Amino acid sequence: MMKQYIEEADNVLMHTYNRFQIVLEKGEGVYLYDMDGKKYLDFAAGIAVFALGYGNNEYNDALKCQIDKLLHTSNLYYNIPSIEAAKKLAKESGMDRVFFTNSGTEAIEGAVKLARKYYYKKHGISDSVIISMNHSFHGRSMGALSVTGTKKYREAFEPLIGGVVFADFNDFNSVKAQICDKTCAIIMEPVQGEGGLYPATRDFIEGVRKLCDEKDILLIFDEIQCGMGRTGKMFAYQQYGVKPDIMTSAKSLGCGVPVGAFAASEKVASAFEPGDHGTTYGGNPFATAAVGKVFDLFEADQVLKKVNETGPYLFDKLEELTKRYDFILEHRGMGLMQGLEFKFPVKDIVLKAMEKGLIIISAGTNVIRFVPPLVISKEHIDEMSDILEQCIKELDL
Repeated sequence: MMKQYIEEADNVLMHTYNRFQIVLEKGEGVYLYDMDGKKYLDFAAGIAVFALGYGNNEYNDALKCQIDKLLHTSNLYYNIPSIEAAKKLAKESGMDRVFFTNSGTEAIEGAVKLARKYYYKKHGISDSVIISMNHSFHGRSMGALSVTGTKKYREAFEPLIGGVVFADFNDFNSVKAQICDKTCAIIMEPVQGEGGLYPATRDFIEGVRKLCDEKDILLIFDEIQCGMGRTGKMFAYQQYGVKPDIMTSAKSLGCGVPVGAFAASEKVASAFEPGDHGTTYGGNPFATAAVGKVFDLFEADQVLKKVNETGPYLFDKLEELTKRYDFILEHRGMGLMQGLEFKFPVKDIVLKAMEKGLIIISAGTNVIRFVPPLVISKEHIDEMSDILEQCIKELDL
């Protein structure tokens, strides 16, 4: 039956993903089950989405309740869930105003538009310049691709939007060298995800913030993957004691419901006027009911406290592996967003792990990415580590 579904999918779905050859049917806690009933320990969380794990009854009940009330209104009208969710996101992020989108990519689009509108309103110049980072990943739409600093994602779709230049992540002088009299914003991930699990250094992120203040340049932090508690703070930039002018969020913001957001300070957000930006579905009652409940559960279940207990434990476990095998080049990351870089492609390890009931994913070719549900326990980390080492030992090197 599973093979039949895979064949049907290959006939009707566009081939934009090289999917693993399993059909997942249900989830419970931090485990997933395929159609044949095989159980998998999930250390990918739907690419850093399912922070609360699967089958959380309070979360599910909140969504069922909203379905019975109201699913959609459009942004021509107010709705209570979006107001409550925006208040919670603003409070946790330190921002003033929020715009809800349907995805992280759309959140990046909105952030870029807001930065350019702010600069245009202030200077009357429409050809402003944005500095992004090499090896960054911000999404696959034309605008988000334009600020994505990875050539393989960009080259087939060029020309993209203009006025974007790239600097080297964690190299302050490289960023400084790209500043010009039309620079309107600098965008970065505080922890690069797809680019290989690289956290920003404190000196770098503080230096860029200071530079932006001196030059009246907006600082945009992409918190789509590294935010919502994944590093042990609600947003990764809070680890550094700095604050952006604009930030983006998605993935664990909805814990499975497709939703994103960008938020900004009052000064910057005021650049948008009615008609400058919009979305039919963004901020609908169903999606924002999910957002509001996620924030409630983060507080009630002390999710950040759990991450600050299990994150160091995961770090120690991966450090032990790194020391035992000289073909593991580096271990890096923060909280429950960590990676192991190997001398060789990790595809075979990922496939072996799946055979043994462990779901892990890569970041690029040579890095295994660990982004499990934030509710994992130390016992789950031990189970993952044991399976991973079995896979490593079976490699034909």
